Amino acid sequence: MTASPDLTTFRLASPDLLRSVFRRHAAGVAVITARGAHGPVGFTATSLTSVSADPPMLSFGVSTGGSSWSAIAATDHVGVHILGEHQQELAATFARSGADRFGPATAWREGPHGVPLLDGVLAWVVARIVTRVPAGDHRVVLAEVALGDPAGQGRPLLYHQGRFTALRD
Repeated sequence: MTASPDLTTFRLASPDLLRSVFRRHAAGVAVITARGAHGPVGFTATSLTSVSADPPMLSFGVSTGGSSWSAIAATDHVGVHILGEHQQELAATFARSGADRFGPATAWREGPHGVPLLDGVLAWVVARIVTRVPAGDHRVVLAEVALGDPAGQGRPLLYHQGRFTALRD
């Protein structure tokens, strides 16, 4: 039997409430990359969503206060990379403010449309940005998939309870 929600312990809406609720939501981990005016940029995202199969479209959220926003705001194409459970350090690097995200520890190459493509991921796509929708302190980016490769080996990296984790059998 399922218990009804406890209406005596609810909290009013706040950034902390939203973060607390979504810590309970397991999400896949992706890295979004783009060519910036001063070199490649990228960030870790758990907001990646499939939007449409025909045409193939996806979405992700990006903070307008983040270091990658100016490049995402100005570019036409992004790289979207699905990380494997073996890539926790890569996910942490792209999530850390001030990190050298494309330094010697990051294996990558320039792909179509100048998009930085990360090596060793489970899957990647290059997508053309269709629109950027204002959403509070973020923008929701809708992008149409142009090309990609789903052939990477391994199991996906997840984010749950504020940390990177893996699937359990």
